[in-house]
Amino acid sequence: MQKRFMLLLFTVFFTVSLVACSSSKEMTGSSSDGKSDDEQLVFGYTSMTQNNPFFIVLEKAIREEVEANGDKLITMNPAMDVSLQINQIEDMIAQGIDAIFLNPVDWEGIRPALAMLEEAGIPIINYDTEVKDFEYVTAYVGSDNKNAGRVAGEDLVKSFPDGGEIAILDSPTMNSINDRIAGFMEAIDGANFKVVAQQDGKGDLETSLQITEDILQAHPNIVAIMGGNDPSALGALAAVKAANKTDIAIYGVDGSPDAKAAIAEGGAFKGSGAQSPISIGKESVKVAYKILNHEDYEKRTPVKTFLINADNIDEYGTEDWQ
Repeated sequence: MQKRFMLLLFTVFFTVSLVACSSSKEMTGSSSDGKSDDEQLVFGYTSMTQNNPFFIVLEKAIREEVEANGDKLITMNPAMDVSLQINQIEDMIAQGIDAIFLNPVDWEGIRPALAMLEEAGIPIINYDTEVKDFEYVTAYVGSDNKNAGRVAGEDLVKSFPDGGEIAILDSPTMNSINDRIAGFMEAIDGANFKVVAQQDGKGDLETSLQITEDILQAHPNIVAIMGGNDPSALGALAAVKAANKTDIAIYGVDGSPDAKAAIAEGGAFKGSGAQSPISIGKESVKVAYKILNHEDYEKRTPVKTFLINADNIDEYGTEDWQ
């Protein structure tokens, strides 16, 4: 009788233990790769705008790498509104992100968000465009933007050895574009070029198109237009085509598929200082994991830039990003 009672007691205890263990697993939860929710890392992502194909491709590269590790990426799109970007970053902090990939709408205006991230102890992987208050940044990954502008300027000097009047479409709130224009200006220094117009194209095609229309009317003798990125240059191209100006050279920076297609046409778009959003995205993720795993990492990780023009367009094609 006593043996039967002990056996029954053991059976009940064993069954209860199994149920408790099963319930514990269900409460904890797990990701698709077997990680528990507690183990899963959560990353935030913000760019100046997800309406630019460059940042769409870059976010996709980051997402693929993060999710391949069984972790999570939260993406926000401030659409060129720095106040909205700050609010969205505050929201991501509240969601418990472990690190953030950050590209600022305004390299100066983003400071309040940087302070909040520092206070929360969240590493900042600043990519593509440096923030002004760089002391807040854990690491930076980005193209050699100065060189991207420089190679465009060097090509312009070769094409117009006598110089001439030129226009520039910049964007002062975007430090990446500031660096590109600085590199471009260094390349054309002393080559008899005169900047007759320099206006804020906001890195946007439509804005740059409208500005270029006005520039062409005010300065009919310009020989070239430098865009701080490819959307700016493509806006200038549309204005030049509408004005039937066939003798103006246009340069951009990005090496986007649309820009490469325009270069391949053999028209006014002569070259683009090319970068790789895929490489920037992948390198950013590598750095982020090193930081979170307390491994050695570089404070700055430069990504190569180079010129794509009619001489090498066949090598890079027009369908995808390099």
